[in-house]
Amino acid sequence: MYSIGDLSRRTGVKIPTIRFYEDKGLLPKPERTAGNQRRYDAAALKRLIFIRHCRDLGLPLADVVGLLSLEGASGSDLNRAHEIAQKQLADLRDRIARLQNLEAELTRISAACDGQHDHVCAVLHAFQDHGECMGPRGAE
Repeated sequence: MYSIGDLSRRTGVKIPTIRFYEDKGLLPKPERTAGNQRRYDAAALKRLIFIRHCRDLGLPLADVVGLLSLEGASGSDLNRAHEIAQKQLADLRDRIARLQNLEAELTRISAACDGQHDHVCAVLHAFQDHGECMGPRGAE
């Protein structure tokens, strides 16, 4: 059996977050000692490691709940796990593309200034006019 502090140390999940997961039903309510201290079993540790890994991969809490609901599932019910992974991959690729566009735009903006300050600063001008941004998200 593990105390909440032990669980936190073993998983790297902060104590308030563990309590939050309990409140949301992601972790079962732990047994309590006579002194009212939480005591977690190996299954709770394993589940918290699973949750932590999902969160480290960027999955939203709703998808973590969806994956946890598949515990013990079989057959076509497991397609949901694949769908969640595919959606997360697509979202990640979209974020990467947006970050690459941001990188290109900031590279362009930072190169707009020749370092001479005897004229209007091109960097300030570029930051003032979002319409000059390159890429598909620039016109927003």
